[in-house]
Amino acid sequence: MKLHLSSAAGLNLFTAHGDGYVAVNQIRHEGNLIVMPESIINDWTTARFDTLTDEDMTPLLKLGTGIILLGTGNRLRFPPGQLMKPFAQAGIGLEVMDLPAACRTYNILASEGRQVAAALLFD
Repeated sequence: MKLHLSSAAGLNLFTAHGDGYVAVNQIRHEGNLIVMPESIINDWTTARFDTLTDEDMTPLLKLGTGIILLGTGNRLRFPPGQLMKPFAQAGIGLEVMDLPAACRTYNILASEGRQVAAALLFD
């Protein structure tokens, strides 16, 4: 699906997503990644949703953002509470959603100037 954006010069924004990929500023990405307004972290983890561990989630705690959108692939799935608890303790909002919803929500928040990160897992 192609996403239509209003002007937000200089920001990393999702411009498309589909089965097995997202595009950020028209550049296609096909693996797990973290997208923030000013940077992209490719290959954040090689884990799949079912194999996520504390070690996979720890880098997210160090991003310096107040909101993290965890895109869990083609469908919404919630990680075990033990993986989510450190975010609540740190005062970081961890919002879990399917990948397309994470892309749309990220674009809105980034365009508003919010410090947000989208951590995406592909199926």
